[in-house]
Amino acid sequence: MAISRVQLASILIFLAIVNLVESNTIVNVTRTVVKETDSDYFPLYIDCPSECNRRCRLSSRPNLCNRACGTCCQRCHCVPSGTYGHYEECPCYANMTTHGGRHKCP
Repeated sequence: MAISRVQLASILIFLAIVNLVESNTIVNVTRTVVKETDSDYFPLYIDCPSECNRRCRLSSRPNLCNRACGTCCQRCHCVPSGTYGHYEECPCYANMTTHGGRHKCP
């Protein structure tokens, strides 16, 4: 009872399709879990250097502003819009303070 090449090829194609469907299902389940838990609060990726350059472009001390903003962005995964204020867009960014009780994030 030898298996012909056509039967063997069809079995391999079937197994490949099953594997593809299962891996796609696992990816979709993972994306759904991440979307429901984290991405409501944080985007999956934020380009902190460019966001901080945008935020600090009008600062009188841009190097200091970029350094502080970079730290805040890495921790909070967000940077408020504009060059000043708008802290309500990113509560974590707004609530971070220095040891002296001042806003850490520009």
